[in-house]
Amino acid sequence: METNATTNENLNMYEKAENYTKTSLELIKLKTVSAAADVLSTLTSRIAVGAVVAFFILFLNIGLSLWIGKELGEYYYGFFAIALLYLIVAIVLYKTQYKLIKTPIGNMIVSSILKDSKNQI
Repeated sequence: METNATTNENLNMYEKAENYTKTSLELIKLKTVSAAADVLSTLTSRIAVGAVVAFFILFLNIGLSLWIGKELGEYYYGFFAIALLYLIVAIVLYKTQYKLIKTPIGNMIVSSILKDSKNQI
């Protein structure tokens, strides 16, 4: 009789361990999906805002180029002036890319992924 009871208890413990493992794995999957969806939605909204800002800057630059060119006598002079401005901006961004671009974006992604785990603890 005791052998049957011990076998049933072991089987019951095995089933509990199996259920715990399955539940833990499912929870990890759900947390991963939630974090990925959060990062993706944040990234998508920022890309959309960035696209609108990019169009604004594009048309602003065309207008400034035409205005500067008119003031200088030839329209293409204005485009050269704006191109020179962008060359200077590109050099500054290249020199400070880690401080201004890579580090903040990396921190945003990591903090967004880890935000859920901080709330759970």
